[in-house]
Amino acid sequence: MYPMAPLIRPALNTAARVAPAAAGRPAFHLFVRPLGRAKVKPGEQALLAAARTGHLRVRGKDVVTYAWGDGPRPVLLVHGWSSRASRLTAFAEALLARGHSVVAFDAPGHGESPGRASNILEYREIIRELHARHGDFEAVVAHSFGVLAALFALRDGIRTSRFVGLGGVGSFEMLVEGFRAGFGLDERVIRCMRAYVEGRLAPGEPGIWDRFDADRDPGALGAPVLLFHDEGDDMVPLAQARRLARAHGDRARLVVTKSLGHRRILTDTEVVAEAVEFLTAPVDERAGEGVAAG
Repeated sequence: MYPMAPLIRPALNTAARVAPAAAGRPAFHLFVRPLGRAKVKPGEQALLAAARTGHLRVRGKDVVTYAWGDGPRPVLLVHGWSSRASRLTAFAEALLARGHSVVAFDAPGHGESPGRASNILEYREIIRELHARHGDFEAVVAHSFGVLAALFALRDGIRTSRFVGLGGVGSFEMLVEGFRAGFGLDERVIRCMRAYVEGRLAPGEPGIWDRFDADRDPGALGAPVLLFHDEGDDMVPLAQARRLARAHGDRARLVVTKSLGHRRILTDTEVVAEAVEFLTAPVDERAGEGVAAG
């Protein structure tokens, strides 16, 4: 998965031992680089062509944004890692058919946005800017890493009435451990990376690293939660969704699908229909756990 690991591993491990202050930055920049840039699929082209395209400047990076419809309170779509906004086309089309407006973005280094990397702090700033521009969200629909990033933003003052997560990452530490193990890095490299994030990227937010986990302070979300996760997801274990469901308690419902994996869950008609129904159902109908066949 990481063909450059044999070359990078000794350099970072050595730097973490002899010059810890210099090891955090390169480790972090390696950690936040997407594994390729997803291309638009044929079924996504019409939606992108119909979008009102905009631009944001976040932390010195350009971000491409999208908007559809003219409803008073939009639904925000948040894509996952090495992905793009257009992967959530099925949800956007279904929401537009119900009269909602929809907004989305390509994070730096993803989709049509320039750059080579992004991170959870940039996702938060993008969501903040879209919230300032469009107002409170009627709902947020997020996939994979986008679930982690969106919940982080929603605990920091951004408001939504409902949240839908698909194949969601609940633990930031799971991502960090996958990175560490993939490159064969020493734990001290991760400590250097954490020091860089807390000291250089978010110096005014002590302990921010610990707040990246999506199940931290779940009460701050204050909205019903619907989670979809496939039992055979080979990218994000089902345990991550169960962790999120436990954290949000009675406000959450987890639907476990079969044979959809990590990506087909985004285009499954039953998943999309159930998610959109949740967006318009009375609040007291959003509870419990179910299993859906895919």
